Formats: sequence, C-alpha cells, structure tokens
Amino acid sequence: MAFFKKQFANVVEWEEFRDDMIFWKWNNSEIKKGSKLIIRPGQDAIFLNNGKIEGIFKDEGDYDIESEIIPFLSTLKGFKFGFNSGMRAEVLFVNTKEFTVKWGTKNAINIPTPQLPGGMPIRANGTFNFKVNDYIALIDKIAGVKNSYLVEEVKLRITSILNQLLMKWISKEGKDMFNLQGNAFDISKGIREDLDMEIMSSGITITGFNIMSFSYPEEIQDMINKNASHSMIGDLNKYQQVSMTDAMSSGNVKGGGVASDMASMMMGMNMANQMMENMKQNQSTPTQNNNNNNNTAVEKNAKPNFCPNCGQKTGGANFCANCGQKLG
Repeated sequence: MAFFKKQFANVVEWEEFRDDMIFWKWNNSEIKKGSKLIIRPGQDAIFLNNGKIEGIFKDEGDYDIESEIIPFLSTLKGFKFGFNSGMRAEVLFVNTKEFTVKWGTKNAINIPTPQLPGGMPIRANGTFNFKVNDYIALIDKIAGVKNSYLVEEVKLRITSILNQLLMKWISKEGKDMFNLQGNAFDISKGIREDLDMEIMSSGITITGFNIMSFSYPEEIQDMINKNASHSMIGDLNKYQQVSMTDAMSSGNVKGGGVASDMASMMMGMNMANQMMENMKQNQSTPTQNNNNNNNTAVEKNAKPNFCPNCGQKTGGANFCANCGQKLG
C-alpha cells in the first residue's frame, strides 16, 4: 500500500497562506505524474531546483504540471515522469501585494538642539509600505534558508534602524524643532530613500514611508499650544477675555455659587471698564477740538468793560457813548 500511495498525484499550492506572509515554500514531497499547480490571485509561483530558479509563473489558475509547466522550465523541460519516479523540485509562492505596516517609536528619541542641553525628547509614528521586487535577491538572501517569511520580520529589521534615521533627518540644518510636522514630508522622503538602500539587497523595496505625527513631552507641547494660541489671537487682553467668557459659558469656572457669580461680576466690570476707556480715547480728540473752537469764538465776541480810547464805562455797547470808539 505504501508503494501505491507514493504514486498518488499531488496538488502544489500555497497551503499555509496568511495575509501577512511574504512567501511560503512548497517542498513536502516529490511532484508526481498528474500533479496540479494552483496559483491564486496575488501570488507568483517560482519553481526551484537546487536553489536555482527554473521558471516563474504569474498567471492565476490551475495547471497540469507535466504538460503545462515542465515544458517551460529551464533545465527540467526534458524531464519525463517514470513509473516509480517523481520530479524533485521546490515551489516558492510569493505574495505580490504591497504591504502596509504601522510603526512607532517605543522610546523617546533625544534630538540635539541648542534650546535644550540634554536634547529634545521626541516620539513619532506612521506607516511604511514595501513589496517584493527582486526574486533572485530574495532567494539568495532569505528564501534559500527559510521556508516562510512574515511581515513582522521585515518590520523588526526596519524599526531596528529607524531611530537613527529619524535622528539623522530631524537634525538636518534648518528644521524647526518646535514645528516638525511642517517638515514631515521632507523627513519622510529622506528616511524612505535610506530604508530602501538598506533593504534592497534582500529583494524588497520600500515603496512609501509616512510620518503621521510627532509628539513632544507634555510641558513642551503645552508651551507650543499656548504660543500658537497667542499668535492666532494677537491681543493678550482679548485672549484673556475670550478664555474667561468660554469658561463661564461652558460652566468650567470652578467653585460654583458665589465663586462663579463673583467671577462673572469681575469679568463684567473689567469688560465695562475697557469699553469706557475705549470710548474716552475715541471721544477725546473731537471734544478737545470743539472746546478750542468755542473758546476762540467766545474770545472773538467778547467786548471790553471800559473804552480803550477814553476810559468811559461801556456797559456792553458796540460803540463808546462818550467818544464814539468802536468796541469789539
């Protein structure tokens, strides 16, 4: 029975498929006469003989290995199945999709900066993308000694050098240490190129690298937020008024009862005083001009109490009754 069981045709397919698996190697037994090859969407099948590529098949479907696969192999195309013989070959199934991986710094990276002698502790997170692009390099470096390869293994390799690359590109001259998000595109571009150079010898290429956010220590982030708020509002008095108004309207003035009433009253008095000051400033110039004009007019219309010519009391008349001198 064992002899006849060995002759049963087998199905060559990716038996342990996982979405996070980059490749899987079929090498369970000899390929028998009448065996089938199954290639599913998103997979390539690579026939190997003694670690060398015999043929690459990319079109999905079911294939008869003897009639549809062997004729296209490099050195095995003349192979003939015998009564008691099978073809010794390995089939490497490769996941052809682009993988997306989330990353994040486990510990803060201390970036050198003149403002802080010990460096600026910064964390970051984002995603990177990669895919297999060179089967020969993949087999030489990885698949030659491994039967499968997971995304997590690539992630570990990437994250092991990511901190150094973040430090390198964040520290580039001209970067605003308190607004790194504004430089995220340039930093990401530099890191992607460096990562690609690091990993390309394994037959994998980094197709994308993105930084979603940078995070600072809480006290530094609070300082950045306050600075941004003051810059947006411009006038600190207005900022304080708006903050107090929002706090009262949202019920965030702590204490309640008398404390809340007192805060509201003080806010109202301050706003009223500010309004009065503004009104005085706006009205001061016109009022002074009007007073000056009125004083000038009064001075022009005033008449002397005594005649400047003869000294006779005038009594407010337009002409002196004694000498006829015009008055005013």
